[in-house]
Amino acid sequence: MAAVSLSVSIVKPLADRVFVKVSASEEKTAGGIFLPDNAKEKPQVGEVVQIGPGKRNEDGSRQELEVKIGDKVLYSKYAGTDIKLGSDEYVLLSEKDILAVVS
Repeated sequence: MAAVSLSVSIVKPLADRVFVKVSASEEKTAGGIFLPDNAKEKPQVGEVVQIGPGKRNEDGSRQELEVKIGDKVLYSKYAGTDIKLGSDEYVLLSEKDILAVVS
């Protein structure tokens, strides 16, 4: 999985891609031990901030995505491309890599 650092203000996904803001990782364990940055596990939950127009069907029409902006989603651990915008972390992934919408 590649990591990219961008200095742009708008990212517009194409086709069935979804742009997700990664939730903050845990700072300490259940026992109260603080974790250093290199020991933290990458979170697999985030909030959808932008979606593409959808995948094209054989007849040329677009298939609408099942997720929408604002949904909190659980995605595959090694899916997508990590993107850093300023101090925020995002992941750009295909809709098929989203496992569930969580609340």
